[in-house]
Amino acid sequence: MMLLLRRMRSGAGRGSLQWALAVALSAAGCAPGSGDFGRPRPGIWNDTIAPSIGLGSAIARGEAVSYFHMTDDEEQLRDRAWRFVMPAHERNVFERQVSDLAYARILPAAAQSSNISDYHRSLISGSFRSQASRYNRLAEDAHADRLLIGPFRGNAARVVAADRIRMKTLEASPLVPPDQNDPALARVIENEGLILWVCERVAFRLESYRYALANLVVEMPARDAVRAERSIMALEAEAGPLCKLPLIGTFRSDEPSRPVVYKG
Repeated sequence: MMLLLRRMRSGAGRGSLQWALAVALSAAGCAPGSGDFGRPRPGIWNDTIAPSIGLGSAIARGEAVSYFHMTDDEEQLRDRAWRFVMPAHERNVFERQVSDLAYARILPAAAQSSNISDYHRSLISGSFRSQASRYNRLAEDAHADRLLIGPFRGNAARVVAADRIRMKTLEASPLVPPDQNDPALARVIENEGLILWVCERVAFRLESYRYALANLVVEMPARDAVRAERSIMALEAEAGPLCKLPLIGTFRSDEPSRPVVYKG
């Protein structure tokens, strides 16, 4: 892994990056589907090939990449982020594949769809027996998101607290060699970037849910809309504290040219 990072930083292997991305796009379509809790199933693509290509792609884009081993909390943070960075509806097949590649860092996070009508289109394309089923699905999706936001927020707070200790120790201890500075900062950037990415995608989900609700009400008004609206409002209330979590601030507003979100 360290050898790959050094080669990519020095420019070696960049000529084959386009080939690697082409392989990734075709291989992702043949990769095993999602496992428990929607996360990728273990396998050679998800565990070896995709992460290797993703690191090279991230470095080529100029993103922060750290070779440090991840803590248990950092691993868990990435597992919990999976649900929120993926499309909310499983029928968004192409969008899910793009998000899968973004999750592996093969594609930038900006490659994901920003069309808030995606969820509504998938919702009405399903074979539901009545409008109640569609409203129920909307309410259940928003409710499930709300239940998972809290654990992610607690996990994120622990990671940020550990990163503060990491950086203070790096600055204060003469026993830490200078070559640890860059990978340490890169890991903090990766962690904070992941939190910001989840906040961005949760906000996108909220917009998508509201769009779906409004259009369902126009197309097939029903009392079931009340429950769906309450679920969306509850999700919004739960998501607020996450996106106000005080970070260390590796994404500074005085660097407008710097990408807003990195994925670690």
